[in-house]
Amino acid sequence: MIIKLITQQQEDEIRSKIFKALSEPLRIEILRFLKQKELEATCGEIGANVKLTKSAASYHFKNLREAGLTFTRKESREKYVSINYELFEKYLPHFLDTL
Repeated sequence: MIIKLITQQQEDEIRSKIFKALSEPLRIEILRFLKQKELEATCGEIGANVKLTKSAASYHFKNLREAGLTFTRKESREKYVSINYELFEKYLPHFLDTL
């Protein structure tokens, strides 16, 4: 069994990525849509509801995923996005309740 210790600096880098991703209101809107849906949603469904072009939606999904705020899985030709609740609970408890 390997135990990985995260340094304070690594924790701060994670926090920095999270806050950078959340600094864009459209990304918060994407998270709000996913929270209300309570399940994963397709990229197309999210883009249509948040009124984003495919390229803009892709850009924002990538930022959320790289910050660890969401998961993306591919099934056939469709991509599904869901919230990473564990990360929110660890770094931003109750944040999603405010949406």
